[in-house]
Amino acid sequence: MSDDGYTPPERDEIAALNGRFADSTPEQMLAWATEKFGDHLILTCSFQHEGVVIAHMLQSIKPEVPVVFINTRFHFKETLEYRDTIVDRFGLNLREIGPKLTFEDFKSRYGTDLYDRDPDLCCKINKVDPLLEALKGVRAWINGRRRDQSVTRAEINHFDLQGRIVKINPLAGWTSRDTFRYMDAHDIPLNPLFEKGYTSIGCEPCTSLPLSDDDERSGRWSGSGKRECGIHTVMDIDEDKDAD
Repeated sequence: MSDDGYTPPERDEIAALNGRFADSTPEQMLAWATEKFGDHLILTCSFQHEGVVIAHMLQSIKPEVPVVFINTRFHFKETLEYRDTIVDRFGLNLREIGPKLTFEDFKSRYGTDLYDRDPDLCCKINKVDPLLEALKGVRAWINGRRRDQSVTRAEINHFDLQGRIVKINPLAGWTSRDTFRYMDAHDIPLNPLFEKGYTSIGCEPCTSLPLSDDDERSGRWSGSGKRECGIHTVMDIDEDKDAD
């Protein structure tokens, strides 16, 4: 239990949530989460379509939920321009975070090609560590992962427990087609990189066109064997170090 009296749920409670919301819409899950976690809730968004869809849904549920964007300094110019378009259009409560090192200090210490030599370390410095800092005080974390995005995500639930934080995946059961249908129905503009053939977009040096039609994340870190940046897989929140 934390000093303010908050006790994170047990794993059997998470299992019960997955049963309760098995047939619910993403909006119903988000409505429950905003009521349950109040000001201790965030959405992480890299301004791919899933995060944008969830951010749009939240506008009619609880628009003040912080939309956390990790600025690694390696994003495509198109992604940053698209981010600004979406933030302006929907009035998102954007919270931009990033690594502690300045870009010049980062290059001086690690060189200009760390993403090639050690992509895991590059992701840790520029994505994982900033998010760990941003998660202090957070009780629930909404994100846009879907089961059909890759084999590494095929078994995710709508609700997971990571350390003391409830991770909410409201689009876990959606497909890419469902996402595009939602955006079309609500007249939400597309990231122009998707129109150029990209199916998953991260940092520019580590993102290419997909290598397989059956794996939309096959263009991420292609040829390296790496499949995830680390914020959903290797990030370890020490349960003894209260995230509140």
